[in-house]
Amino acid sequence: MLHFELVTPERLIRSEDVHMVTVPGSEGDFAVLEGHAPLMSTIRDGDLLVQRTAGGAPETIAIRGGFAEVNAKGLTVLAEHAS
Repeated sequence: MLHFELVTPERLIRSEDVHMVTVPGSEGDFAVLEGHAPLMSTIRDGDLLVQRTAGGAPETIAIRGGFAEVNAKGLTVLAEHAS
């Protein structure tokens, strides 16, 4: 499982283990699974797609601006706003 955290300046929105997250990167969407290579990207306004289980329906979270970082601990999305 991939550890996923979604953080805004106000608070921690999510901290959970999921199957996959698709991120609206500034140069295109990218999907992150467990074991993904380290990566840092700016993000554009759009939707995070959070898939809790393989084959499960994704949950959509609207985000605006920020950064995404993938490292050995998982994926952290630092968004200016999330709803």
